[in-house]
Amino acid sequence: MNDNFLPFALPCIGEEEINEVVDTLKSGWLTTGPKTKRFQNDFAQFVGVDHALAVNSCTAGLHLALEAIGIQAGDKVITSPYTFTATAEVIRYLGADPVFVDIDPQTFNIDPYQLAATLDIVDGVKAIIPVHFAGQACDMDPILESAAEFSVKVVEDAAHALPTLYKGRMVGSLGDITVYSFYVTKTLATGEGGMIATANPEYAERMSILRLHGMSRDVFDRNSSWHYDVVAPGFKYNMTDMAAALGIHQLQKAESFQQRRAEIANLYTNNLNDLPLTIPYQADYSSHAWHLYVIQLDLATIDRNTFIERMAAAGIGTSVHFIPLHLQTYWRDRYDLKAEDFPVALDVYNRAVSLPIYPCMSDDDVDRVITQVRTILK
Repeated sequence: MNDNFLPFALPCIGEEEINEVVDTLKSGWLTTGPKTKRFQNDFAQFVGVDHALAVNSCTAGLHLALEAIGIQAGDKVITSPYTFTATAEVIRYLGADPVFVDIDPQTFNIDPYQLAATLDIVDGVKAIIPVHFAGQACDMDPILESAAEFSVKVVEDAAHALPTLYKGRMVGSLGDITVYSFYVTKTLATGEGGMIATANPEYAERMSILRLHGMSRDVFDRNSSWHYDVVAPGFKYNMTDMAAALGIHQLQKAESFQQRRAEIANLYTNNLNDLPLTIPYQADYSSHAWHLYVIQLDLATIDRNTFIERMAAAGIGTSVHFIPLHLQTYWRDRYDLKAEDFPVALDVYNRAVSLPIYPCMSDDDVDRVITQVRTILK
């Protein structure tokens, strides 16, 4: 990679984060402790929920959420095939089975009407995991109505969706439990990490215990007393104070980061909309975190691999989000799935390319991407 290469994504880390991490190192408290608790409290207030639990990944958070709502072996959980494998793999952790529902061709989120039809014909569904793709909210009202009608829980995969509003309400305050990702490329980055948000105190207590070996008290809580009790077979899912130190200041920048991402998205849209491609659709019921800016190529004009190779040759990184799960060997073979089973997800995937978008991109960086896309497609 040359020095002039523009990566697909970069975290935007400032002196505030660096100083907070240094303070953590000097404090001697590196694992779950005061910084993690501060981050949790700040996050709960930001999203508008009573409980926020920091974990070491979004995957861990989704696993804890499904366990907390009582998912067991043999149960079924509906989700989208157009997502990263973690969304579905956590269902298998508990011996349950995913049921995939195709996506809306505009938003790339789960189609709420196909979801309702699936609930009507599939027995044993206990939960729904809607995925807020790219940072745009799913159409949650019909999803929540279907969940209520069929008495199933809703665990939102908000790995892309911070901060995102649905009809004026923050994603995280809608379903039973919501889980976020703070992976290095996400809108809030702690390197690795995640957060669980819920208004339900029983779920919060259960997940808090399970995230650290099923112990009744963590190390920080035991600072003045040695005693603890193991009340469940838990997991090692806690967040460290070093990660939380980053998160504290990343959260304070979340809105300004989103504003910059939106500016970049607008520049792309305004300068690419006359080309043989489809620009991202934005629903009127949702704001957009713009974790991803996904264009869809006109394959009669150019092959996707050729486009990506020509962007790379010009020193610009791109990516593809996502290879649908029903095309992946494990999911395809286990559930006897065929490519045409989810035609919208297949079509979107075949034409999708994600362009670079992150807050510390300069206007010159954005212009460079626009110029190269125009050069290739013109």
